[in-house]
Amino acid sequence: MSNDCSYNELYPLQVLDDSMEPEFPKKCIIVIEPSEVCATGAYVLAEVNGERWFRQYQAGSDGVKRLVALKGGYADIALDGQEFKVVGVIVQRNIGRKVKHYHPYVPGGEAPTPIELN
Repeated sequence: MSNDCSYNELYPLQVLDDSMEPEFPKKCIIVIEPSEVCATGAYVLAEVNGERWFRQYQAGSDGVKRLVALKGGYADIALDGQEFKVVGVIVQRNIGRKVKHYHPYVPGGEAPTPIELN
């Protein structure tokens, strides 16, 4: 068993398309915290059927879960009945020297809710 904790370290990625504009413009840098837990409304890196997506996670009061692009023209990704997992949550956005932090928890300070894997 290894004592390597690197799997818990934050890591950056560059946004390659405009699907999450205006909040995350193309070519901005996002910082991801590895996690399989998030709350509705969190920006996440998720794997759906083996493909990775940067989207906003939404779970409706009706129990319907999906990944949503912020910019119109991009289809929602339905998660019910799909093989999916959250890989990490976005905790920071960098545009040049402007930095914005995000909290992967529900507004009001509630703890995040685990996502049930299908």
